[in-house]
Amino acid sequence: MKPPKSTTREPASGVATVEEPNARNPRGRLVIALAGNPNAGKTTLFNALTGLKQKVANYPGVTVERKEGIWQIGGEQALLIDLPGLYSLDVTSIDEQIAHDVLTGKVPNLPKPDAVIAVVDSTNLERNLYLVTQLLEYNIPVVMALTMIDLAEKQSLEIDTEKLSALMQIPVVAVKAVRREGIAELTEKTLKSAHGHRIPRLPWLTESEFAETVTEEDVHLSLTGDAGSNRRIFARYNFISDVYQESVRAVETHERSVSEKIDGVLTHKIFGLVILVGVLLLVFQTIFSWAELPMHLLESGVGALGEFVKTQMPPGVLTDLVADGIIAGVGGVIVFLPQILLLFLFISLLEDSGYMARAAFLLDKVMSKFGLHGKAFLPLMSSFACAIPGIMATRTIENPKDRLATILIAPFMSCSARLPVYTLMIGSFFTGQTVFGVVSLGAVLMLAMYGLGIVTAITVAFVLKRTLLKSPPPPFVMELPPYRVPNLRSVFQNMFLRAGLFLKRAGTVILAISILLWALTYFPRTAAPPAANQTTAAGEAETGVGEESRQIQNSYAGRLGRVIEPAIRPLGFDWKIGVGLIASFAAREVLVSTLSIIYNVGKDTEADSATLTQAIRDAKKDDGTPAWTPLTALTLMVFFVLAMQCMSTIAIVRRETNSWAWTLFMIGYMTGLAYVASLITYQGGRLLGF
Repeated sequence: MKPPKSTTREPASGVATVEEPNARNPRGRLVIALAGNPNAGKTTLFNALTGLKQKVANYPGVTVERKEGIWQIGGEQALLIDLPGLYSLDVTSIDEQIAHDVLTGKVPNLPKPDAVIAVVDSTNLERNLYLVTQLLEYNIPVVMALTMIDLAEKQSLEIDTEKLSALMQIPVVAVKAVRREGIAELTEKTLKSAHGHRIPRLPWLTESEFAETVTEEDVHLSLTGDAGSNRRIFARYNFISDVYQESVRAVETHERSVSEKIDGVLTHKIFGLVILVGVLLLVFQTIFSWAELPMHLLESGVGALGEFVKTQMPPGVLTDLVADGIIAGVGGVIVFLPQILLLFLFISLLEDSGYMARAAFLLDKVMSKFGLHGKAFLPLMSSFACAIPGIMATRTIENPKDRLATILIAPFMSCSARLPVYTLMIGSFFTGQTVFGVVSLGAVLMLAMYGLGIVTAITVAFVLKRTLLKSPPPPFVMELPPYRVPNLRSVFQNMFLRAGLFLKRAGTVILAISILLWALTYFPRTAAPPAANQTTAAGEAETGVGEESRQIQNSYAGRLGRVIEPAIRPLGFDWKIGVGLIASFAAREVLVSTLSIIYNVGKDTEADSATLTQAIRDAKKDDGTPAWTPLTALTLMVFFVLAMQCMSTIAIVRRETNSWAWTLFMIGYMTGLAYVASLITYQGGRLLGF
């Protein structure tokens, strides 16, 4: 039975005390929320508190990412909820609405938090305190965790934590999450606050308003829409200013900070762009060189596993399914895991170091000329990992037309799912070649594909913002976080978390599609071929087409591929590639699985190909000519840069826009662009003699 809540007033201290030992959560486990501004060190602290006991999902009914983990707090296990990065709780965006729903206990299957840890950047204390004051209005104990203490000291800022705690009337703990300094004190004070609910007197509220926040714990006081709200806004800012002035002392210094000196180069309108291109080129070069050995080992392992299954299991449908369907299909994608890991490694390093924000600032002027809001950069940058979180991140853009324009171009950013396709094509036809004897041709082609996506995106945005979505972009105001040495523990945790999601996708979606594709290539079974000297009506025996090739030609997948072959033949694609294009609508990387299955089932000789790249090089069309050439590979890469080949992204666009019309418009125009660009690439290349 839930214990009764007792509320007492203490006029002298201005603090209300509520004794409710874990009353909010009837299951007995504490629920702690982690809130803070973007770039305040929230992720680093979350990782330090939870370690590897964390998972990522979505909040019910929305596409906002939900990150939670288990925190051993004292002798208890607490569920730690990582709220989206917020500047305020004014409920004007999806992120703010989600945070509000979590803090008021309105999220299904998630009790109202027993306490909130407000993560505050010491170098931006005054601005961060705005969110803290809003958190205090939710009738939940708040503990402030001061991060970036080292950086504040380097900036000659001295923060009196005891004074700050007294003025805010909440516990304040200085933490260095990387070194785990202050974690024990934070744990102790959070546990004590969660069990003994102390609500500070909020100076910007009147006595009656304060009483409402105490007694109505499930309803957040609305602070907008009347004359009183203006008074409260001014009172809030005055309170924050007073707290900052009394608890922080800045030591005078006339030296130019190191960050300012670095920014003078990295944000330079000319040198900054050159450096950005160089950084990206270095990333791609490293991805290729470092991933080569582990990819080769994985590829050999997958091939050996398939052969082992064939030798240990009796011949039949089940053996073919396991070896040629599951192992070849899923394994064909898993071999690209090293490159996926490296991609997320570099993205995390660039974000944690503060360089990603500089890139956004640097490209703002370029983007604004094409009608894009500066805030569009971060969603577009996120789309390089996956378009889904990138599209979700557009909710920070206030103007609906700016947000829609960003959503419609986000899929042009080459996501990690395209990486296996690019790598397969480059590895099959462009490996071992260099430009100027220094940079590998593969890295240059990879950069070219990413560049093509970016150029196409801003061009489409330019057209959209002057036609269907005409509106002037508002000015872009963005805080540049200080440069930091990336927290390697957080970087690797994020890298392996994303790798886990990739493997989960390989073990579910790609596995299911691989089995389906295998069935489509395996059935219906064809009769044995005629004798070698017998000529059939189609003359197939004389062309040397083997039994397995005949099987895949007459299979359901083969028939489907032949239906679309006339449409894709001008692009240099045959019906087998067509099957891959159809399958890749489920997920782009499925193209690799499809080709693995097709060329494994459709091998023409008893000697099995050592790798998929070799199988692609050796593949023949029905007329005996090579099915693949370097020009064909380049054309396919161009197609995948521009085409909308992802059902999950389509579903997210439908949900975020709440419109099938805009979703179908995006599918139509992207597919049309992909076809035309691929046609120009292939036919133009042939005219030039390639």
